Amino acid sequence: MKTLVTGAAGFIGNALSLRLLREGHEVFALDSINDYYTPALKLARLARLGLGKEMPAYGEVLEGTEGLRFVRMEHNDREGMERLFADNAFDCVVNLGAQAGVRYSLENPHAYIDSNITGFLNVLEGCRQRGCQRLVYASSSSVYGGNESVPFRETDRVDSPVSLYAATKKSNELMAGVYAHLFGIRPTGLRFFTVYGPWGSTDMAPVLFYDAIIHGLELRLLN
Repeated sequence: MKTLVTGAAGFIGNALSLRLLREGHEVFALDSINDYYTPALKLARLARLGLGKEMPAYGEVLEGTEGLRFVRMEHNDREGMERLFADNAFDCVVNLGAQAGVRYSLENPHAYIDSNITGFLNVLEGCRQRGCQRLVYASSSSVYGGNESVPFRETDRVDSPVSLYAATKKSNELMAGVYAHLFGIRPTGLRFFTVYGPWGSTDMAPVLFYDAIIHGLELRLLN
């Protein structure tokens, strides 16, 4: 298959891209490489895909490991995304590109609307216009919000988000449902909980905790 992976410099997107390439699939990787956390880590992940560690020019398409192409681009770039879908016949799209983080949404709310709402709409429209029915996208466990029923279930109502981040992810689920109903797209939303491991993101609790332990700092606990 030829798969578009957005957020390919992120922890999950990078691991997925490597797996797809190892299984012989073609991957078109996309990431904006923003500075929400250190871009150096994102560039190091991209180097695992056969790309250099230098910051690519915006919009430039690079060749990496056999079967891989990469472009640095915001997926809320409407014209850029329209060109990307027009120039490539994707069999599958995996949308992992998003502005993550619950607390950061208090500081920079516009980033969440730009990336998680506008960016996701561009992905949905690309799939619709070019007839790509297979879509996998990142939702979040944050959508459970004020739900007090534990353990959480996929059938639980998720109508009480407690952060803008969660609200955008709930919106993604609703948007995907509409496109499935109207246009026959077959979306699968993944409500990720804390995902961690080697090459993990520096804003996640395990990395923050071991960094504090190594440097003799107090652990900062939230809520």
